[in-house]
Order: sequence, then structure tokens, then C-alpha cells
Amino acid sequence: MRYLRNTWYVAAHSHEVNLGELFHRRILNELVLMFRDRAGVASAIVDRCPHRFVPLHMGKLKGGNVECAYHGLQFDGSGSCVFNPHGVVPKQAKVKTYPLAERYGLLWIWMGDAEKADPTLIPVYKSLDPAVWKILRGYITVGANYLLETDNILDLGHIEFLHPGFFGSEAILRAKTEVRQEGTTVHSNRLTHDELLPPFLDKSFDARGRPVDRWLNTRWDAPALMELDVGATLTGRPHSEGRSIPGCHFFTPETDRKTHYFWTYSRDYERDNEALDKEIMDGVIYAFEYQDKPVIEAQQHSIGDQDLMSLRPVLLPGDAAAARARRVLQKLIEAEEIGADPVQTDQVG
Repeated sequence: MRYLRNTWYVAAHSHEVNLGELFHRRILNELVLMFRDRAGVASAIVDRCPHRFVPLHMGKLKGGNVECAYHGLQFDGSGSCVFNPHGVVPKQAKVKTYPLAERYGLLWIWMGDAEKADPTLIPVYKSLDPAVWKILRGYITVGANYLLETDNILDLGHIEFLHPGFFGSEAILRAKTEVRQEGTTVHSNRLTHDELLPPFLDKSFDARGRPVDRWLNTRWDAPALMELDVGATLTGRPHSEGRSIPGCHFFTPETDRKTHYFWTYSRDYERDNEALDKEIMDGVIYAFEYQDKPVIEAQQHSIGDQDLMSLRPVLLPGDAAAARARRVLQKLIEAEEIGADPVQTDQVG
């Protein structure tokens, strides 16, 4: 599969890569090993020793360097072999490295040209500011292509049917919708009116059975980075009086048919309520793991190795944002492959 490579993907939550431990993950079909040096700075290298190609994650950290379990060669975060217990270090004893940046409690990896890796290209996520929000974090794997996950978040018309009594209500289908594009960023906005929220959300927004106007605004940035702002206010009242509960959905391809799903759920109320943390985590995990995941995996099984769009699916109004994001991503990939300036694709329609 063709991927956009000169961009930032989420490789891990920061808490997954611990001091003194090796952490490995397949990303874009490549084996990646992550670890921290003694100062806590994270690095990413190919998870394969250049001697006999044994996975380096089978070894251990020794003095901040990775020691291969097979013959004891040691590699630092720059990919250089810094010790050979059998004699002189061979000049060719090096492994590929990947630029890694730590931001928003996440480790971001650059799978393309290392010279183009600029951390300022990581989008801004206001909902991941710990000074403002209590941030809950989760991770699952999904046996499906990452673009199917993108489609799922950009078209929230499914939540009435897939998440009844939890995230969705009958008001979702009659909501006012808007799709717009700013450069290569796609926005998918949905606004309900006079909605009676399901129990989970009624409690979250402190509606107490009263009708609300709810907004569900999603921002997509390539390759598959989304921030979803969900908020509600009593019907007819200004948004400033309501409560916002934003979250992020970051999808990173593991393989062509398997996806790493990193998610966050933020709130600025009852930040020290651990019982509420557990209640929210239980609910969100149930929705993602037992409602979304089985359907998307079944969708992938039905599609098989074919591309979704090649099957010429029937399109509904709610598909507009996902279709737009797919076009933008395709143009960015094409521009990258011919060495064109991505800025030229900003106004993709």
C-alpha cells in the first residue's frame, strides 16, 4: 500500500516507552524499536540487528544502548554499533533510525526523509494541554485498514445505530451538517437541536434530562489525525454556557490491514474524580472495542484486499468529509512520490 511518509504518525503514548525497557511496534509494515537513554530521551531504530537479523527487542538495554540477544552487539539511539564483544566494530554495523518527537504525551515518528522531519509540523491539539484538561488515554489495535477508521470518525451519522443509548440519539440524523476545507485540513461539523441525550452523555453534560443543542465537530489532518470536539448546551442557549468534552483519534497503519488506534478523552470538570475516570474509561473502551471494532473489522473482511473506493460504494450525504479527506491524502501522496511541493495540493476539492 502507498503511504504518506514525510509526515508525523503517532508511534506510542509516552507512558508506553519506559526508562530501562525496550518497546517494539510494527509501523507502516516496518519493525520499529523504541527506547529511552539514561536521560530519558526516546529514540527509534529498526528492530533488526544487521548481523544475523535477530529482532533487537529480544535483547536488553545496557548503559542506555541496545544489546542484541544473539551475539551482544550494542547500538545507540543514532543507530551506530558502539560495542562489539568479538573485536573491532564493523563499519557497516549500523541500523536505520527514525526521527522521533515527544509532544502532547505522545511519541511521534517520521517514516520518510529524516532531513524533512520538522516537529513544528505536528498539528496543534488544544485538548491535550494538561494544564487545562484531565486527559484519559487509550490504545487498541483494529484488524482493518486505517482509512476505514478515518471514515468512521468523519461520518458520525453511524452513532445512532452503532452506539444506541450511549453516544447516539435520533437527533443525529436531523442534525445540521457542514463540511469545509482549510488548506489540507478537513472539518466535519454536526449540530443537533432540541436533543434528549442518552444516559451516558446526559450525565457527562449535566443535562439532567433537559433538551440540549449538541455539537460534534471533527478536524482531520493528514495522514489520519483527528480531534473531535463534542459539546452541549441547553437548547437555545449560547455555546459559551455549555460544556465541551474533546477527544483525539489518531490512527497509524501497522500493516495494510491492521491499525494502531490511539485515543484521548479530555474534560475540565471534576478532574480529581477517579471514580469518574473509571466510569468514562469503561464506557469509551466498550464503545470502541465492542461496538466500533467488530463492525469495522467485518467491513475489512468483506472488502478483502480491494480498495474501498474501487468497489464504487453507494455514497450518502454523511460521506462527504471522509471522501474529501481521502482525496486530499491521495493528492499529498502523489505529490510526495514525484517530489512536488505539498503546498500545491492545499486546495484539493
